[in-house]
Amino acid sequence: MPPTATPASAIDSSQAWWRLLASMLAMTIGGVGMYAPAVVLPQIEADFGVSRADASFPYAAALVGFGIGNLLMGRLADRIGAMRVVQIGAMALGLGYLWAGHATSLWQFSLAHALLIGLLGTSTTFAPLVADTSLWFQRRRGLAVAICLSGNYLAGTLWAPTLQSLVAAHGWRATFIGLGVFCAISMALLSLMLRRPPPQAVAQPQTAAPGVPAAPLATPAALGLSPGGLEALLCVAGVACCVAMAMPQVHIVAYCTDLGIGPARGSQMLAVMMATGVASRLISGWIADRIGGLRTLLLGSVLQGLALLLFLPFDGLVSLFVVSALFGLFQGGIVPSYPLIVREFFGAERAGQRVGTVLMATLLGMALGGWLSGAIFDWTGSYHAAFINGIAWNAVNLGIVLFLMSRLRRHQRGWTGAR
Repeated sequence: MPPTATPASAIDSSQAWWRLLASMLAMTIGGVGMYAPAVVLPQIEADFGVSRADASFPYAAALVGFGIGNLLMGRLADRIGAMRVVQIGAMALGLGYLWAGHATSLWQFSLAHALLIGLLGTSTTFAPLVADTSLWFQRRRGLAVAICLSGNYLAGTLWAPTLQSLVAAHGWRATFIGLGVFCAISMALLSLMLRRPPPQAVAQPQTAAPGVPAAPLATPAALGLSPGGLEALLCVAGVACCVAMAMPQVHIVAYCTDLGIGPARGSQMLAVMMATGVASRLISGWIADRIGGLRTLLLGSVLQGLALLLFLPFDGLVSLFVVSALFGLFQGGIVPSYPLIVREFFGAERAGQRVGTVLMATLLGMALGGWLSGAIFDWTGSYHAAFINGIAWNAVNLGIVLFLMSRLRRHQRGWTGAR
């Protein structure tokens, strides 16, 4: 029996907050697909006898599948709802980790990550849940989206040290098999809390004085761009910022191993990075509700570039913990800004598809950045050039955001003058 229609009064209600909690937990569990390949990277390199770049490939494969899956699952969620999409993900993650745990070659391990873990698994707990959350909130949409997306960083905070301990005690194969069983059962149960369809949006209140035209809703035309042009620019910006973001997130464990600090400390640094990233996402959501998604993206891009610069002069144990914490704190608000910008400039129509497209670009950037950093390490024998590469990509993102900001300010000055 299909669920009954949800009234508009459910927006910003307690029902919406409980649904947000379920979405955040599902993203925390499903988000393991982004972090497990990075945690076991040294073991994969040794067990399969491959180079650092080749050992980074399963992560890239998972992220490519994850990115494409966000587009596909976003569209599917628009049609069949978030509950059924998450159920697909539960089954796919269960089968994917069972396959990966029994893989006898790197290509089998990579294929399991690309198809089942990335494309059909983790993707169901990202863009579909973010888009769904944006439809259940209006007054506090920025905070709600940030809370939902904090599940992705909670995944890194919890899974990185947990998997490191399990791998040390039981080996990576047994750990992956157990992980598949846990994901399948827990996500299937959480999906039941997402059964109801999203409520109908309510009209924005009229705030202008009588006789004074209200400020126009933000549209791509306000930036002098077509809808496709704005979406394309956001996708390029998403790739650029996440190529930069991937360097510390994907390679911090291997980096610490090379420095003699050890993989356990590297996993702890990754966990610290993700923990401060959670705080960053919550703070950025609060900020975005006051200054908008585009300005929040600008702030995050500047701060991420600063944090990447700090990795260059510091390579000691204590200093790396501090810089990792700052990196998580500075860059955590970047990705949540994109779905907010999409909602600000495109509205609720085809929310799953549009949010999925832009988030797909960010994940493709993570995939490219993860592989490219490993390749640069193989070419140069150190991660110094890889950090510089990340800084350059971050500058591209910053340039796009500044371009969009200048277009928006020009439009706002023109509208004010017309009044």
